[in-house]
Amino acid sequence: MSIASTRKRKSPAPRRRRSSGEAREEALAAARKLLLERGPDAVTLKAVAEEIGVSHTNVLHHFGSAGELQSELMSAMVRDLAAALMGAVAQLRSDTPAPRALIDIVFDAFDKGGAGRLAAWIVLSGNTRHLELVRGAVSELVRALEERFANVKGDPHLGVTSAVLFIALMAFGDSVIGAPLKEMLDRERTATRKVTGFLLPKFFL
Repeated sequence: MSIASTRKRKSPAPRRRRSSGEAREEALAAARKLLLERGPDAVTLKAVAEEIGVSHTNVLHHFGSAGELQSELMSAMVRDLAAALMGAVAQLRSDTPAPRALIDIVFDAFDKGGAGRLAAWIVLSGNTRHLELVRGAVSELVRALEERFANVKGDPHLGVTSAVLFIALMAFGDSVIGAPLKEMLDRERTATRKVTGFLLPKFFL
């Protein structure tokens, strides 16, 4: 018997009856898992079907095409990102120590929530229309920060928009290439967050 034939293959998920809504939700959850673990190229009808224990044609029936599945996944993940940003707005308008709380919320959304890989996928695929769903949350975040820093010197709007841009770009970069880069530099897992927190006040001097 060859070595290849003795390798353990991943057992497909057990088949069970699902409602149409349940099937779609499970398929989207499986697609998100594939995206985060293996990248955009792994999000195929066949791979999703294997993850949830149904046939390729079953997933095709619910979404019509791989492109539609991917489009719905993008929309769902962008909605989650918008919700995370609104959570950051709530933190800013509470008594919670805002700067570090804001950094952690945004970084978690890009890392654990998958927004970093999602953003790269959206931009590289040219589907930037999906990002429109997050526009309102970004605007609300800017307003909340302007309220928080209304009494600082200079132009609060310029400082706030610069700070939001800085945090988002740092969180995006950390989620996409942060892990190997920090390993090369022998830095700890939270190094990028610490750097962001150190530099953030500079925008309001």
